[in-house]
Amino acid sequence: MTDEALLEMSGITIEFGKRIGKSDPFVALEDFNLRIEADKPEIIAVAGESGSGKTTLGRVALGLLKPDRGNVRFQEKDIWQEGLVRQKAFRQAVQAIFQDPFSVFNPFYPVEHLMRVPLARFGIETDSSRQIALIEEALAKVGLRPEQIVGRYPHQLSGGQRQRIVVARALMLRPKFIVADEPVSMIDASLRANVLENLRALRDQFGITIIYITHDLATARQVSDRLYVLYRGRAVETGPADRLIGDPQHPYTQLLMSSVPRPDPDAPWPGEAPQEELDVVGRDRDRCVFIDRCPRRMEICNRKPPHFDVGGAEVACHLYAPTRP
Repeated sequence: MTDEALLEMSGITIEFGKRIGKSDPFVALEDFNLRIEADKPEIIAVAGESGSGKTTLGRVALGLLKPDRGNVRFQEKDIWQEGLVRQKAFRQAVQAIFQDPFSVFNPFYPVEHLMRVPLARFGIETDSSRQIALIEEALAKVGLRPEQIVGRYPHQLSGGQRQRIVVARALMLRPKFIVADEPVSMIDASLRANVLENLRALRDQFGITIIYITHDLATARQVSDRLYVLYRGRAVETGPADRLIGDPQHPYTQLLMSSVPRPDPDAPWPGEAPQEELDVVGRDRDRCVFIDRCPRRMEICNRKPPHFDVGGAEVACHLYAPTRP
């Protein structure tokens, strides 16, 4: 066992519009922290509604976006200060699975072209026949029949097949961790189970850690070990996925869970606090970011809440202060 972190994100803040002189930039991510152990492969889900900062977090982890504040360390080295983001070793170790499985393919080439190029570029294999052997092996590992895939063009395959090809490509490059950004949101429900099973296999059989970005708490519960719930760029609740989804503590996480469609059409939808219940004062980021919608808000919510330990989870909510004013 080792205490070395595979990836560590500390105090990450991203503000869009600041560089072009906007007086009130949009805060996409604020003081975000995440540590992934080198010897403990896991699936870490990042959930939240649109605009919460999920995709921004994924881009930071991939080295595609430099934070305004904070640092990203890969195997104890700062990826920006030491120039790792421009090195082949880092690009091979950190792979991505994107939301739209069609967008990563060139429609003018057969699908194996997507897999041949990185094999040659990263120096894994340059011999054409060996490349095909590795491609067929990777396709078989994600439950595809190579004879039905090799030689075909993207439009000849289903969305589920294309997404599993992307998973096979990532596996073939032997990465350390993968950022999967909404990998099942654009494929049929009947095929989602296959892709989610592929993600579990990447963790269990190949020791790959995955950051799984999703808006779907049901799939997060199916596959993830840890869960980060984001709202307007802040992590409002973090902890074991079963714990957070089974017994959410933050009012926003509770709202997310209660908003999952239910089979009873007569079941009431959860309410949110009317605006007149509390005078909201102070700068936007100086207070709880959920204050406008929270059904349990108090005067103290005009102050930014710290993270409190609540039964193994960390919750950014004044409701859980040891002594509440």
